[in-house]
Amino acid sequence: MWSNDRGSLRKVFFSGWRRFRSQQPLAGAEGLVVEALLAHPEYQPLMEREDETLWADLEPNPFLHMSLHIALNEQLGIDRPPGIKAVFDRLRATSGDAHKAQHLMMECLAEVLWEAQSQGRMPDEEAYIRRLRDVARPSVDR
Repeated sequence: MWSNDRGSLRKVFFSGWRRFRSQQPLAGAEGLVVEALLAHPEYQPLMEREDETLWADLEPNPFLHMSLHIALNEQLGIDRPPGIKAVFDRLRATSGDAHKAQHLMMECLAEVLWEAQSQGRMPDEEAYIRRLRDVARPSVDR
């Protein structure tokens, strides 16, 4: 699924959704894509209009948003950076909603990725987990 070609990446979303809708087996990352789309029904109509949506500059960018969900789920699955799963569990418990907890964490992920890209370096995992822990800290601790 990983590529620098925007069209190729977006096609994974379209093909995954198409296969899901026609009850075909999902391949590779398509399961992750469908999971993200099921959590965001507002994006599902875009997947029905591939010709119009493939190259559109959409704001906010649903492909970026869903990709952040996928990346975060991958991080949670392997607990990397170490401690991210505990942060998620705490945010999920305090917010009462796993999806809301993910959105709070995705803001930190997007910031760390933007900083790394703008500075031409790899993302700083330690800074990322610190930000996540700050978000998860109860407001009386801040």
